[in-house]
Amino acid sequence: MQNTRLLRRLGAMIYDSLLLFALLMLAGTPFVIARGGEAVPPSTDLFFRLTMFFIIYIFYVGFWTRSGRTLGMQSWRLQLQSIDGRDISIGKASIRFFAALLSWAPAGLGFLWSLWDKDKLTWHDRLSKTRIIHYPKNAANESSTTQTK
Repeated sequence: MQNTRLLRRLGAMIYDSLLLFALLMLAGTPFVIARGGEAVPPSTDLFFRLTMFFIIYIFYVGFWTRSGRTLGMQSWRLQLQSIDGRDISIGKASIRFFAALLSWAPAGLGFLWSLWDKDKLTWHDRLSKTRIIHYPKNAANESSTTQTK
């Protein structure tokens, strides 16, 4: 098991962003219906913005605390765990979520930091005392899968 490199993390984030986009569109539908089919300008509707933010928060924190992986992380064989190897609590997942916002804020510098970090950790990994582990395909599982095909 090794800490995850940046490109694998980005792959999982792209996958998750597609899922989140679909969820946000579903959640935004009642707002559009309430406006008679007109678009909801986010800058004028605080409740709309808070709802969208809450859905994103629940998506990440819910997956991280339930299984340690979002659907994107699962497809890229990634697992979130605390530095000491334990499961993630709601508090630790919340710290990671808000710290990840800080990592994005300066043009993604908090993510790029993992390219220079000796342990390949991002700012939000360090702040939340978590890490994302990559589980490579098991050669035994791979050979048994090809035999059954």
